[in-house]
Amino acid sequence: MMNEVWLIGRLTKDPEEKQTPGGKTVARMTLAVDRDYTNADGEREADFIEIIAWEKLAENCIKHLGKGRLVSIKGRLQIRSYDDNQGIRRKAAEVVAEKVKFLDRPKESE
Repeated sequence: MMNEVWLIGRLTKDPEEKQTPGGKTVARMTLAVDRDYTNADGEREADFIEIIAWEKLAENCIKHLGKGRLVSIKGRLQIRSYDDNQGIRRKAAEVVAEKVKFLDRPKESE
């Protein structure tokens, strides 16, 4: 069996840093990935995909990435379940990053 995802897109905001109760660093990011086709109005649409990075990879993403940066991500698709604040069971799909490649350079101000 295989679970492998490759994506290229731009970050919609700066990576969000969190710490687990055990002290591990986690970075959460949203990647905008353009679709290969246009809609009925001739406009290109995008998918917004949640990305999770752990430990050293998370630290590098937090330190070096920001909104608008172009990246390539290799990882695996993860579907998890959780209960929302109203007690309703929900599912979330996200990509757990194994490799993140920076495809552009930061702007002078970064």
